[in-house]
Formats: sequence, C-alpha cells, structure tokens
Amino acid sequence: MDLSMDLSLAYFWGQMTQNPLLTIAVLLTLGVILVNGWTDAPNAIATCVATRCMRPGAAILMAAVFNFLGVFLMSMINATVAETITKMVDFGTDKHEAIVALSAALFAIVVWATLAWYFGIPTSESHALIAGLTGGAIALHGGLAGVNGAEWVKVLYGLVISVVMGFVLGWLVCKLVVLLFRNVHRQKTEKFFKGAQITGAAAMAFMHGAQDGQKFMGVILLSNFLAQGMEPQPCAIPMWMMLLCSIVMGVGTSIGGKKIIKSVGMDMVKLEKYQGFSADIAAAISLFFSSTFGIPVSTTHAKTTAIMGVGAVKRLSAINFGVVKEMAMTWLLTFPGCGLIGFLMTKLFMYLF
Repeated sequence: MDLSMDLSLAYFWGQMTQNPLLTIAVLLTLGVILVNGWTDAPNAIATCVATRCMRPGAAILMAAVFNFLGVFLMSMINATVAETITKMVDFGTDKHEAIVALSAALFAIVVWATLAWYFGIPTSESHALIAGLTGGAIALHGGLAGVNGAEWVKVLYGLVISVVMGFVLGWLVCKLVVLLFRNVHRQKTEKFFKGAQITGAAAMAFMHGAQDGQKFMGVILLSNFLAQGMEPQPCAIPMWMMLLCSIVMGVGTSIGGKKIIKSVGMDMVKLEKYQGFSADIAAAISLFFSSTFGIPVSTTHAKTTAIMGVGAVKRLSAINFGVVKEMAMTWLLTFPGCGLIGFLMTKLFMYLF
C-alpha cells in the first residue's frame, strides 16, 4: 500500500458504500469497541468510583475524554500496537473471503465479551480480539499458515508483563505510599488522596485509550486493506478514526460499566483512597511501558493484578480469591474459547456468504 493513500473520512465512506462486506466488518468492529467500553474501560475508573472519589457519571465522562487523549497522543508517538494487530494474522488475498473471515471473527468477539459482561466478570477484550482473529485465520487457511508467530509471541510477552509488573508495581507503590505517609494522620490525607486518585484514574483511562484504542483502529485499518486486496502496511491513523473509536468506547462505558466497576473496585479488594491511587498509578506505569515498546497487553490484567498487589501489602487475606479465581478462569478460557467461536463463526460465514 502506498503510505500516502487517502484515509480521509470521505474516502473511507466511499469505500464502504461500494463494498457492503467492508461496511459489515466496520460495523462489527464498532460493536467490539462498544463492548470494550462496557467491559474494559470501566477498569480504568473502577477504584475511583469504589472509593467514592467521583460519581459514576463524572468518572465515565472523564474516562471518555482521557481515552481519546490516549488514542490521539500515543498514536502520534508510537503506533506499533496498531501495526502488530494488522500483521498478526494473514487472511489471504481473496478480498471476499478475507472480509467474510474478519467479520466472522469480530462477531465471535462480540458474543464472547457479551457473555463475560452478562456474568459481571472482567474479561480481556485484547485477548478476545487476538483469539477471535486467530481462530478466523486458522479456519480460512485450514491450519496455522495464516498466523504470524513473530507478532503473536508479543501477546505472550504482554501476558507475562501485565500480570507480573501489575502485581509487583502495585505492591511497591502502595508500600512507598505507606512509608511516606506513615507519620501523617489518616484524616489529613483524605483530601490529598481524593485528588491523587482522580489523577490516577485519568492516567489509567489515558493508557487504556493508548493500548486498546490502537488495537481497534488497527482492525479498522486491516478491514480497509483486506477490502482492497492489499497487504497491511504502516500508515498514519486519521483523526476521524480516533474520534470515532473514543466516542463509541465512551458510550459503551456508560451502558454497562457499573457491573465491572463493582466486580473490580469493590468485590476483589476493599480499597481505601490511598490504595486505589496506588493501584491506578501502578497499572498506568505498566501500560505505559508496554505501549512504548509496542507490546499489546491487557488493561484488565494490569489493573486487576495491581489491585491484588495493593491488597497484598496489608495481608494476602485482604484479597477475595474467589473473585480472583473467577477472573483467572475467564482469562484462561479466552484464548481457546473465543478462538473456537471465531473458528466456527468463520466456517459458518463462509458457508452462508
């Protein structure tokens, strides 16, 4: 693809009106972004709402704004996360088959994430996206020929990084906060940590946009490449795509965010303001590190493990391991579960279309 190719809204809209399959793929991508808004984005503001630093409505508005800023600024600095998504699988050169397979994979992701949301369990939308795309590519090629192992291995790195770094940083940041404020009366710190936690939640929302926003814009770009029978290539992400992704994600957060906020911010560990601040900062640092090096990671993993690290500062029994076990099972099932649905949906879509 010519790097100077027109990706303006008018051009993209023209492509969609001429290609119904591209329209379906884009609409399904927006559906996945919407689901991400109510399953992943609430993690950014869960602790802030749980400790009553902000009301849900105000927190959701803040999350939407900082999601956009994260998408916009990180895309200008380093868009390799989006590039990784476009290169992770190969849907072949047949335009029709490629778009059908991509649409089936996206449909599978919506089904999987909606089930997780219904049961109130935070799921990794990032891993569902990767699993669904991989399942679709395997179904299309009849094997692993459509999977780019060099790009896929970054997912495994990200899984380890988000879990280990989230927990360790959560523990370290909380320990440091306790040490710095050990001689200050608890009541005097309330106002400070209320403001600090709002700042931490804003940082988390920013990094959520930086990570997940890029992933989904990568899918929209991929759909455009496939519709025209082109090999995915690096390109500048247009402003309209950033706005569209952020707005749809914000709407999703406002629809279903409360269930996830309760599960992450209230059920897993009973948090105080300083603990919520520590978890937010630790998770934001973990996500910033990963985004800087172009590694796609799960914002859910980073935030929930940071909360566990914070809870472990007092004692391990402060963590509700029943909730942790539920989430761990969901994470472990995401790759085979969503991948299988993606595989089956692709076979079905290929038969129907």
